[in-house]
Amino acid sequence: MSLRLQIIIGSTRPGRFADKPVAWLVDRLSDRDDFELDVLDLRDHPLPLFDSPTSPARSLREYPNEAVAALGKRFDSADGYIALTSEYNHGYPASLKNAMDYVFPEFKRKPMAFVGYGNVGGARAIEQLRLVTIEFEMAPLRHAVHILGSVMLPAMTAEEFSPSLFESLDERLEMLIKDLVWWATALKIARDAG
Repeated sequence: MSLRLQIIIGSTRPGRFADKPVAWLVDRLSDRDDFELDVLDLRDHPLPLFDSPTSPARSLREYPNEAVAALGKRFDSADGYIALTSEYNHGYPASLKNAMDYVFPEFKRKPMAFVGYGNVGGARAIEQLRLVTIEFEMAPLRHAVHILGSVMLPAMTAEEFSPSLFESLDERLEMLIKDLVWWATALKIARDAG
């Protein structure tokens, strides 16, 4: 069975920190043979603020424009997700919420795991995202990676960045990915069976 996992980069800010952990994630996950990895950068999918007259849960892939259609098709192609999120003011970025609000069936009955950074390792942003994924009828996963200051600050200030700056989180990432692959496989089998 072919499995496709997608990393969603939630921050679109110039100079964002997200580029460093995504480089680590790609370094650690791209050579695996149990899934195909897709990196979806929300910078590549600029959208207006959500303004659809009907709920995407009701319109079922009737996209309001080509930009939303392109994003929806990318989301739809994945069997599971890793949301890479910053924490701004105790919450996750508006860019991530806006992108998610444009779709619904694309996420339904799929798992989402989380990698967070910022104050307290993005824990509050991740907790909010878990609540939102439940509304999408997703399976939010327990094991997350929280990038705390002890890892984040050296990665931010390093003269030359290397994914090895995140190696203290490798064991936690392995736990996350093992869980995500299990759930993505189980839910794909169930979705395929109808």
